[in-house]
Amino acid sequence: MIQLSSAQLEAWLAAFLFPLVRILAVFSVAPVLGNAGVPGRVRIGLAVLITLMVAPGLPSLPQVNPGSGAGLAIVAEQIIVGLAIGFALRLIFAAIDLAGALIDLQMGLGFAAYYDPQMPSSSTLTSQLFGILATLIFLALNGHLLIVAVLTESFSWLPIAATPSGAGLLETLVAQGARVFAVALLIALPMIAAMLVTNLTFGVLTRAAPQLNVIAIGFPLTVSVGLIVLVLTLPTVGALMSRLLIDWVGALPGIFGAR
Repeated sequence: MIQLSSAQLEAWLAAFLFPLVRILAVFSVAPVLGNAGVPGRVRIGLAVLITLMVAPGLPSLPQVNPGSGAGLAIVAEQIIVGLAIGFALRLIFAAIDLAGALIDLQMGLGFAAYYDPQMPSSSTLTSQLFGILATLIFLALNGHLLIVAVLTESFSWLPIAATPSGAGLLETLVAQGARVFAVALLIALPMIAAMLVTNLTFGVLTRAAPQLNVIAIGFPLTVSVGLIVLVLTLPTVGALMSRLLIDWVGALPGIFGAR
């Protein structure tokens, strides 16, 4: 008959619980897996499966009762680390959504926003288009597998037993968050330039022929020019999204201070 001591049971529970908490935290906010359309049972089942594969290869964990104060502190730490990793993964998608919103604002379609239950938040038409395109590109590039790879490697550069520098991690995330605006501007730059030329043209026409009803012809013409530019630049935007997604996921270990 196999006899197990309470210390052994606590060690086995800790070896499974601590990584599971981090993985669940990542899956709750990560792109694709964190969308509202993914059932919670799927996330939990996938998290348990990954934990069973990852747990045996983890470094030795501290001998702590998961129900004690120290154990609960480690659980809270893993939640924070997991949310930080998931948030960092989602930043690039936020940049792409922001680029779509900027484009709609330039085209005059900023008012055509609707509630997106997948986010959940309000979303414009081009922002939704870019979000779907980015998701398809991400899946085509095996981005979901990259998320799992980054997640499993995170136990090497952010071990469970080690306490990360909260201030340094927060500072790094804020600095990387500033890049969101730069990436969004880079994606939306062709449309911004095209709309600037269009508006300047309307300004010249208004000065040359004041009798023109700019309001009547300006909006449909601006939308038409914007759609033409969007169609022409979509292949380039897709290639740019592909490079940005791969570079961003590959840079995550460096963002979190991995050596």
